[in-house]
Amino acid sequence: MLFYDVSAESSTEFPDRMSLMEVRLQAQEDEITLLKSSLADALRKLRLHDQQIPLHKPSTSDRCTQTEPWIPNHETVPLALTPAIQSLSLEDALPESIQFTDETPIKLRREEEDAFEEEMGKDQTWSSLVEETIQPTTVRTLQQQQSKGSEDSQGSCPQTPTSSSPAPPKELASMLCILPFILLTGQSIKMFIRGRPITMYIPSNILNYEELRMDLPSQKLDLDWVYGYRGRDCRANLYLLPSGEAVYFIACVVVLYHIRNQTQRHYQKHTDCVRCLAIHPDKVRVASGQTAGVDKDGKPLQPFVHIWDSKTLVTLQQIGLGTFERGVGALAFSSSDNGTFLCVIDDSNEHMISVWDWNKNIKHTEVKSTNEAVLGVDFSPTDTNNIISCGKSHVYFWTLSTGTLTKKQGIFGKYKKPKFVLCFVFSLTGDVLTGDSEGNILTWGKSTFQIMKQTRAHEGSVFTMCILQGGAILSGGGKDRKIIRWSADLAPERECEIPEKFGAVRTIADVDGEELLVGTTRNAILRGTFSDGFVAIVQGHVDEMWGLATHPTQNIFITCGNDRQVCVWNAGDHKLDWCATLEVREESGLCADFSPNGAVVSVGLSTGRWVVLDLQTKEVVSDLTDGNEQLSVMRYSPDGSFLAVGSHDNFIYIYNVTEGGRRYTRFGKCTGHSSFITHLDWSKDGKYIMSNSGDYEILYWDVASGCKLLRNRFESKDREWASYTCVLGFHVMGVWLEGSDGTDINALCRSHSERMVAVADDFCKVHLFQYPCPKPKAPSYKYEGHGSHVTNVRFTHNDSHLLSMGGKDTCILQWRVKGAGTGDHSKEHLASSSSVCSSSSSPENGR
Repeated sequence: MLFYDVSAESSTEFPDRMSLMEVRLQAQEDEITLLKSSLADALRKLRLHDQQIPLHKPSTSDRCTQTEPWIPNHETVPLALTPAIQSLSLEDALPESIQFTDETPIKLRREEEDAFEEEMGKDQTWSSLVEETIQPTTVRTLQQQQSKGSEDSQGSCPQTPTSSSPAPPKELASMLCILPFILLTGQSIKMFIRGRPITMYIPSNILNYEELRMDLPSQKLDLDWVYGYRGRDCRANLYLLPSGEAVYFIACVVVLYHIRNQTQRHYQKHTDCVRCLAIHPDKVRVASGQTAGVDKDGKPLQPFVHIWDSKTLVTLQQIGLGTFERGVGALAFSSSDNGTFLCVIDDSNEHMISVWDWNKNIKHTEVKSTNEAVLGVDFSPTDTNNIISCGKSHVYFWTLSTGTLTKKQGIFGKYKKPKFVLCFVFSLTGDVLTGDSEGNILTWGKSTFQIMKQTRAHEGSVFTMCILQGGAILSGGGKDRKIIRWSADLAPERECEIPEKFGAVRTIADVDGEELLVGTTRNAILRGTFSDGFVAIVQGHVDEMWGLATHPTQNIFITCGNDRQVCVWNAGDHKLDWCATLEVREESGLCADFSPNGAVVSVGLSTGRWVVLDLQTKEVVSDLTDGNEQLSVMRYSPDGSFLAVGSHDNFIYIYNVTEGGRRYTRFGKCTGHSSFITHLDWSKDGKYIMSNSGDYEILYWDVASGCKLLRNRFESKDREWASYTCVLGFHVMGVWLEGSDGTDINALCRSHSERMVAVADDFCKVHLFQYPCPKPKAPSYKYEGHGSHVTNVRFTHNDSHLLSMGGKDTCILQWRVKGAGTGDHSKEHLASSSSVCSSSSSPENGR
């Protein structure tokens, strides 16, 4: 999801969306037509096959008695395939749960089809496969036809088998591969994602797969710390409370950060990204508005405003559910009547402005504002009936009278009309001061709605203004990054410039008349004074993040993303230790891993280049390139002697590592994947690799023997893995929800104790499962907080915390792991589990 201000151009969104839906609907209809055609062709070829090729001709000694039909190579009678299939319609042959989408493949590649047949095993017939995969209604149909066929065949012995043994046609194999089910076949399990059969072999220590019990993990998560601040595209979102806490937001969380004590509390009742804040005149109650967002099916959710108590974090009122469209863009409490009313402007095309008696949840009035973007709104501090709003090319003066809002547009007259009026404040005399994109501060008469004075303030835009207690005014600039203090009559008094690396000034909060808090456009919060300068107390990324790794022995982790920043964080002190910027503008960091000795960290980039950084000196100690496509995973072997580099060119590059992680020489290359590498893990002995790819393959490699592909995957079923980040595998099969399309899970991570696994999904959620979880519909705890797809998760070295990283929300959440056995690294085996799973879904939201 994207976080940009809504503009008038968004009015064209609905026709475009309708057109797109019509195209997708037509594509789905075409897919269904092709699917029917493919099935009909498969059935035709199957009938022809049975008529022309007599299979398994029985010898006289193998034939059954006169009263029992002969069945080859089976102890029990399988279902008769051919008569049943001939009588099946499309509705009978396909499960009721199948869903056709524009991404549903009709045929698999030839090698996938061959592999599908080969993996079935020589001792299993095609008829038994069909028997195990069809729906119950179809089973009954086949049983009835089999019974009838058996009665007809009595007395006609010997009988040539025509339905129990033939090999499956390619088309029918393709058809069955698209069904969204999991198939248990002896010693292996097949899971189908987007038509691709994924074979996973059951470990030897599992004696009865059906009796495995999937429980909730004994641990839970608690939100411990939030890294980041949303200053990139939001305004007026930083305030200081009398409690000494700075209140701001990022993603779905409103953060209350105690500056002196360096502690955080969190308001977590929002269901999507928070967009705006307002503080009640009592400085205790807070209003926060959120965007609408969509659910996992793409359906829009309704935005709302929460009014809550900052002392207890208790929600006092929810308003606007079902009223606001798209999101809440701006809001403000009234001042002169002790905060009785709340003014809200939504993000609809007309930017509806409404006034609420929030305590009674009564909407007094609502009217269209403008089709242009609205950036701010506030009540007059002396009169609740006067409201000001500003935005693209406008400033409006609203009057509330007898339940009706009327507006008058500010007249720029001889002054140049700015493209944006970005902010405004009320002077102590009641005049309105606006800051605009031309760098000017305009003084408007409180009754004439005309400009009385123009003051040149900044080079570039005036992003924010703030009134101090004595009447002095602070303004924050965009291009010049300056903070200027003005007298009440707009004479400049003092100024300072914030460092370039923090971006422009987004908002200013007064602490004590001298000390200030400054929110910046590069998602940082600064603290300081004009004389002493400013230092960052909150920092974060400014673009989508993907790379995340935790230190093997310390509470340190590293992040990287599309903003070209490589950041090393201290999870214990909750601060940024240091940050490096990639030199090449086109490069971004996508993956990272610490060496086992903890001295260096390798970072994979979007160009195929990867660098190794010394944690102490922050210098680049190695700089290499593999291919010209982006790298997706970096992983050191357990002893640190090898580094595996997974690339989007379908290869895994293996390097020898020497000199404590400072020297790298190419050892080999794993060739065999038919799509880009997504995840990989080393075995505990450091000799083997398990890897996943973009086409949902699970492959195993013998690195020690020269990066050989292990053709017999059955031999790897009992291998122990030093880490488990592969999203496809027997031990994590249960994390996939029903109907998943293969991209719903972005990352997962097994704890070092091997007792739980955390999952990052595409729907802004973090899940915590028991490990291992090899059965479908495994129960989990679900945690909210991110406002975008969760790109990565990692446990700290001692499993005390879990780190999760949002994509577009640029937010890092640090979760405290609490519960039984958090520090216990004992291993639990699946063989100890028994009885049937008692729950198939999350019983609660663990937030």
